[in-house]
Amino acid sequence: MEDLHRPAVALANEGFVTDGRSAASNKGMPTVKIVAETVPCECSVKEDADAGIRAALDAIVEGLTRATEEERAPKRRERSASARIAFRGSLEEVNRFFYKRGWTDGLPLVPPTETAVAEMLTGTDLAPGHLVAELEPRRGKATVERIAINAVMAGALPLHLPILIASVEAIADPRAHLGSYGTSTGSWMPFWIVNGPVRHDAQVNFGSGAMNPGRVANAAIGRAMGLIVKNIGGIRMGIEDMGVFGNPGKYSCVIAENEEASPWAPLHVEQGLAAADSAVTLFFPNCYSQIWQYGSDDRGILATLIYNLPPGRSGLTCLLMTPAQAKALAQKGWSKPMIRKYVYEFGRVPAHRHPGAYDGGGWIKRSPETVAPNPPDAVPIVPSPEHIRVLVAGGPGAFMGIACGGGLPGGQFVTRRITLPAGWAKLAAKYRNVAPIYEKY
Repeated sequence: MEDLHRPAVALANEGFVTDGRSAASNKGMPTVKIVAETVPCECSVKEDADAGIRAALDAIVEGLTRATEEERAPKRRERSASARIAFRGSLEEVNRFFYKRGWTDGLPLVPPTETAVAEMLTGTDLAPGHLVAELEPRRGKATVERIAINAVMAGALPLHLPILIASVEAIADPRAHLGSYGTSTGSWMPFWIVNGPVRHDAQVNFGSGAMNPGRVANAAIGRAMGLIVKNIGGIRMGIEDMGVFGNPGKYSCVIAENEEASPWAPLHVEQGLAAADSAVTLFFPNCYSQIWQYGSDDRGILATLIYNLPPGRSGLTCLLMTPAQAKALAQKGWSKPMIRKYVYEFGRVPAHRHPGAYDGGGWIKRSPETVAPNPPDAVPIVPSPEHIRVLVAGGPGAFMGIACGGGLPGGQFVTRRITLPAGWAKLAAKYRNVAPIYEKY
């Protein structure tokens, strides 16, 4: 349209105008005209859509026929380089300062002083200015130093920096779809899985309460990645991140695999790496369920999985089972590929209960009124066995977990190898005692 020298107006629901302006600015078009309209989101009622369109027509006409001087000849807005020292003050004053500027996740943070950042950088042999990746949507440059700054703020240790660097590489991979999942109304959460020897040195929990509060690695790694996505990637709540309800998993959803207690090859080996490698795997679910197993034998365990897949959450799916459940399946001859295929084949619902029975936005493609209550044409909930991964973790007990919901075309589980610095053994020894020691009653 610009090449044709024709005016254009973008329409956005009134709740998404700020999001639209941010998107336009990130694409180098800060003066794009956006008209706020009142059509309900995902509207499927024709009368409501018509009323919203009529109400917006005058603003559309004005936008197409009038232009300000700034709109006719937009000027580039230069950003001055930020000072290296952002603020001086007490712990409380620093936190207030950072919070007012939107640099926190709402919780108190550790001030990223020069000394603290320098210590964090001992976790890598890469130069501070090394560019790890550019992050959507603002194409923010995630250098090693900027990753370290956010890691300090989150309370991470230098032991976690190699994991965070690999995590930034993973989340920047186009197959991870950060630009979509990070900003969607669907409130997707990054789900991080750590494999390999680094689990032990960095003390990433894979046992009881692995996703509970209590372990600095599981808490701080996820929190640091949330700050990195916000402060470097530019995904801010209510501006670019338009999650309708949000997701508590965005604070931190980190777990390791209990490789030693698993009867199968670990996840990172399935993803193409060597068993001796350390790695982090990412995918974006938007829901997580814990389910009481239907039985402790293979039939009961598998039935628990196929009958608890939520029909509306088609996409990448991670099945979490305890070592005891994994061993019960393995003793009956079940492998991970067999489990994935079984869950795909038998995790089905009647077509009218599946989102595939509808077109996007709620426009009905196949009316439920015309479908029998229990139609024989059941469809799979998960698109294919390759959309499923099996993870062995957790403590004693009879619960299982399902994390699911990543359904964008081309979306995949993204795995990145973790590179440790030359002095890793010494660094691991230095922080080995940073662990909770609970008083015995």
